[in-house]
Amino acid sequence: GYMDPGNWATDIAAGSRFGYALLWVLVMSNLMALLLQSLSARLGIVTRMDLAQACRALYGKKAGFALWVLAEVAIVACDLAEVLGSAIGLQLLFGLPLIAGILITALDTFLLLLLHGRGVRLLEAFIVVLVTTIGVCLALEVFLAKPGVAEVAAGLVPSLPGEGALYLAMGMLGATVMPHNIYLHSALVQSRRVAPTPAGIRSGIRFNTIDSFVALNGALFVNASLLVMAAAAFHKAGFHKVEDILEAHRLLEPILGEAIAPVAFAVALLLSGQSSTITGTLAGQIVMEGFLQLRLRPIVRRMLTRAVAIVPAVAVIATMGEKATGELLVLSQVILSLQLPFAVIPLVHLVSDGRWLGQYAIGRRLKVLAWLVAGLITGLNALLAYQEISGWLAAAGSWAWLLWVTVVPAAVGLVVFLGFVIIGPLWQRMKGLPLPEIASVHGPASMPALAPPRPPQRIAAAVDFSPADTAVLSYAVALARASGRGAQVLLFHVVESGGVRILGGEMYVCKVRADTERLELYRAELAEQGVEAVYELGFGEPA
Repeated sequence: GYMDPGNWATDIAAGSRFGYALLWVLVMSNLMALLLQSLSARLGIVTRMDLAQACRALYGKKAGFALWVLAEVAIVACDLAEVLGSAIGLQLLFGLPLIAGILITALDTFLLLLLHGRGVRLLEAFIVVLVTTIGVCLALEVFLAKPGVAEVAAGLVPSLPGEGALYLAMGMLGATVMPHNIYLHSALVQSRRVAPTPAGIRSGIRFNTIDSFVALNGALFVNASLLVMAAAAFHKAGFHKVEDILEAHRLLEPILGEAIAPVAFAVALLLSGQSSTITGTLAGQIVMEGFLQLRLRPIVRRMLTRAVAIVPAVAVIATMGEKATGELLVLSQVILSLQLPFAVIPLVHLVSDGRWLGQYAIGRRLKVLAWLVAGLITGLNALLAYQEISGWLAAAGSWAWLLWVTVVPAAVGLVVFLGFVIIGPLWQRMKGLPLPEIASVHGPASMPALAPPRPPQRIAAAVDFSPADTAVLSYAVALARASGRGAQVLLFHVVESGGVRILGGEMYVCKVRADTERLELYRAELAEQGVEAVYELGFGEPA
């Protein structure tokens, strides 16, 4: 997700409009993302919960529902960028109109049926090779273009040179940090086996931070090269409003040639879009399960998200034409940025609190740095929102009243809710309130009441931790007792968590632990009934 159509669109727009002046935003965003991903990994490894589950426990169901809605907005905004990028790739390859390409992208939901297990790894490997090739080509062109070292270095000095600079800067921030990636990372880090010892946990945190460092710096290399080349090719030539990502392949032509450049860039767009589609689906599964304890099959989840993302894409292009694609891509990344405070602030609260992380809570220096990052992200987003809403009100004229009764109250409501997100955990600590009890995803722990035994037919029992288990277990017990030979009951359960569907048993998330504990409870209760029982935990799609 760090190298996708949204990233490339913001880099091209920034380079063409402001030259090298916003290069510092890429570096700053990269450092922020590294810090936040390391904190996300710390939360997942230590608590064995993802950020969504922890937020539900910290803020409660109602606030958790609001945070879920905001996380879903970010996921749809990210998917909008993938829709547009894939449509542009299809246009470069086959000359299709963008609207036709957008509608075709709806079919990519069926790729999830094919890209399980090794299919995902193969796709990721191919994307890495292709994007690395493009990155090397851009680096060679940067070398050949010989941009002024002083000019590039000046771009590392923070500045906002002119109107629209803050808007683009926040788009670049959203494209790099991405709120849904913070949720996703806190779950995926649990796929790495970590010894449950202080040394093992600290080693796990360290290695996951190294992984993030490599991935983010690889993305920084490509994105910075793209911005520098856009500045050298477009800004210096007087083309200051090149926001169309279609123009990006021209930056590769000096190295790859006019025939290969558009094909290579189009394939990179399509494949990176598919990779982001998979991560977006996983992130959606994780936030939905964590906040709502609701599970959907990946194909259903994918179709719903894509259906919502296609609507604004078709509407904007139908009314404003294909030239609006670049602006819509940048807007999608700005929306990601606006959602960041609602993911970052809860994360910092959680990893700063020794009640949650014990001895692994971050120290004073890292805590100060984390709050500075959270404050900077929140402050810049607040400034951007104020500027944009003020501009809309000024431009609306006699229709400004409509904004006053719709947009302004919504913005005020979000500010109030953000205040609760900031102050709520602090208030809990000031009052010395105990940690909220983390409820099992299956409800209160209790053994289903056993009904009178029936004539036996089967001995295997599939359980789903619902009231239906009463009949299933009663039947199994009846069979065991009727056999008169000390028959054994075998309990089956399939884990359907979002990460497990793709990564299988490697994904030891909180859900797996809860399922194992519930199976062990069933086994112990059956043993008290005089029935020997064992259990088997499966992963992925239920039979």
